[in-house]
Amino acid sequence: MTIARAYAAFNPKDPLRPHTVERRDPGPSDVEIDILFCGICHSDVHQVRDEWGGSMYPMVPGHEIVGRVTRVGASVTRLKAGDLAGVGCMVDSCRTCESCARDLEQFCQKGAAYTYNGTEMDRKTPTHGGYSTAVVVDEAFVLGVPESLDPAGAAPLLCAGITTYSPLRQWNCSKGDRVGVVGLGGLGHMAVKLAASMGAEVTMLSTSRAKEADAKRLGASGFALTSEDATFTKLAGHFDLIVNTISAPHDYNRYLGLLRPQGTMVLVGAPPQPIPVSAFSLIFGNKRLAGSLIGGIAETQEMLDYCGAHGIVSDVEIIPADKVNEAYERMLKGDVRYRFVIDIASLKGA
Repeated sequence: MTIARAYAAFNPKDPLRPHTVERRDPGPSDVEIDILFCGICHSDVHQVRDEWGGSMYPMVPGHEIVGRVTRVGASVTRLKAGDLAGVGCMVDSCRTCESCARDLEQFCQKGAAYTYNGTEMDRKTPTHGGYSTAVVVDEAFVLGVPESLDPAGAAPLLCAGITTYSPLRQWNCSKGDRVGVVGLGGLGHMAVKLAASMGAEVTMLSTSRAKEADAKRLGASGFALTSEDATFTKLAGHFDLIVNTISAPHDYNRYLGLLRPQGTMVLVGAPPQPIPVSAFSLIFGNKRLAGSLIGGIAETQEMLDYCGAHGIVSDVEIIPADKVNEAYERMLKGDVRYRFVIDIASLKGA
């Protein structure tokens, strides 16, 4: 057993503070990882503050993990000490249900074991995430990270990257497609980069003119202000696919009007309240409103390999562990371009 230094939440109200967690010694199929960087996802804030309900404390957040393998179990074949490796939103699943058999472990019918604020599949042992110095995970849920990628920039690929890559692949994004991305934040900036790399004609749909230069730097060829009514007239029927990353309440019907016939709007942002959708917004044009949740392990590895081949990483601001609480507040204000990443070396020296 190893003692790992960590940053943890102890209740929904107080700031995160230093903590230690026990990590098991690697079993035959386990991989031990010395964590280098861990991204901060908006869902970390939701769970730390118990905004979704059911939060368990103490909680060590973090599911955008990149580090170096230090030890492997006797049965491990894909990874060895020294390899760059990643862990995303899951650390296990039942591996036998229909969803797991289809490489959709995120929809495990017995419930996947999430990287933090959950339990292992024994439903007893708490899981703790990447705001820590080390983690031990079964090989089947450890990803190989291309050595060509900057490890800090690669960390958010384990959530923000796969969350946007998966819908682009599901709806066959390809050269010449017209893709709209709603919102330029941690998810939106990855959607722009990935869709542009696939050859799509990408338009950023934003409420802020200040985002235009960045959107074009990231690969968007177009920009439109959704705070202007004229946008919804000018771009009516324009897009093959819209990736909607916004988690604040907004009118889905207006954006559905921007789709061509048989076009699709995919939701990866989750507003806190239900949003009404008119049947006519879908019926006229045979349009589709869909959702997408991360990806399975095979698809996540595919995404990492794709990003390695195309040199794609997240735009990050690296912070020490003791700035986590400040980063949470800044993230809620949109004051980050575009993902905070914790330098775990700062925690190792604590």
